[in-house]
Amino acid sequence: MYWESLPGWFWAIYYLFFLITAGTAAFCLARKKNRRMSVAAMLLALLLPVVSLWNSIGRADGTDEFEHFVMELLQGSLWAVFVLAGYVFLFAWWAMFLRNKKSSVQ
Repeated sequence: MYWESLPGWFWAIYYLFFLITAGTAAFCLARKKNRRMSVAAMLLALLLPVVSLWNSIGRADGTDEFEHFVMELLQGSLWAVFVLAGYVFLFAWWAMFLRNKKSSVQ
């Protein structure tokens, strides 16, 4: 058996993104700002890597995690659609967080 994997620097950035997102969402919860969105961001930051990892375990030989994700997404797999929607939500949450941070500084 032979499995490809993405480079180590990618995984460091990937998990750091989720760690920083969860920490920032916890910070927003402590400050009682955007509670619902922050709870959703924290839950997704903890859940998305687990769902992605769990579903990448049975991927085909010679494919890396990204290739497997794209193939599953094109086939309409529920987990892949959920993960994609979660990524979109987290990026939108970060845009909202940074926009609100910028407007509160001015």
